[in-house]
Parts: sequence; structure tokens; C-alpha cells
Amino acid sequence: MKLLLDLNAFAKLLTDKGYDGFFLTQAGYPGKVQDSISRFLEACSNGTDKPLYTNVLPLNTYLEWNGEDQPKVGCHMWVKYENGKFDVQEMEIERTDRYGQLLKQSKLTNLTASSVPTIKEAIAQVSEKPKEEIAPRKRGFRM
Repeated sequence: MKLLLDLNAFAKLLTDKGYDGFFLTQAGYPGKVQDSISRFLEACSNGTDKPLYTNVLPLNTYLEWNGEDQPKVGCHMWVKYENGKFDVQEMEIERTDRYGQLLKQSKLTNLTASSVPTIKEAIAQVSEKPKEEIAPRKRGFRM
């Protein structure tokens, strides 16, 4: 059985793993993870918004951003929400070029909040491995 965490513990766990940037909950409510989720839930309780999915909150963030003209790494998380408790179910990590074209993608399923990779591990899954340069062979006369 998966362990569901309250919002404070969930946000702290993600922040400790390096996910300390700004998030969007259901494509709105920008802010740090705890602020974004709590503002969305408040809007739902006020009746100004409603979840797209039953018991699932989509969270989006950038893991790596170096400007508009550079490739970027984005992350989409599907967070299970039950009775005020949270846990990550799935995660998609995407590297896109400056025009938004997909360069590389990784999809992680059957996750829990504790099994979410750190931000460096997530970026490494979609990063291009640097090509190894082969040292030129010394040509010389051997004796």
C-alpha cells in the first residue's frame, strides 16, 4: 500500500529532492508546490474551479531552464489526492528544443513520493550524453 502524505510533508519531500521551482497545478495557480496546490484546492472549495480528473492533480514544472532560445527540461506529475493526502503516481520528463519540439522523453509509472528521482537524476534521464572524444593515436617510431 502506498503511503499518502499531508501537503506539508509532500511539499517538503519534493523540495528536499530539488523540486524547489515554481509549479502549475492543473495548468494554473503558479507558485511553489505547496502554494500552488493549496491555492487550487481553495479555488475548488470556493466553487471557482474544479478538478479535471477524479482524485488526481496534474502538476507541471521546469527542471532546467536556460532561456527562451535554449533547450529546456519539463516535468509533468500526476499526483493522487485522497482526503487531504498526496502521493505521486506517474511522472513524465521531457527535453524540448527552443521551438517546443520533443528531443527526448522519459515516463515513470508506479511511483510514490519517496521513489521520485532527484532533480539531477530526472534531468540525466533525458539529457544527451556527451560524446567521448577519442584521443589521437600517437604515431611514432618504436624501438
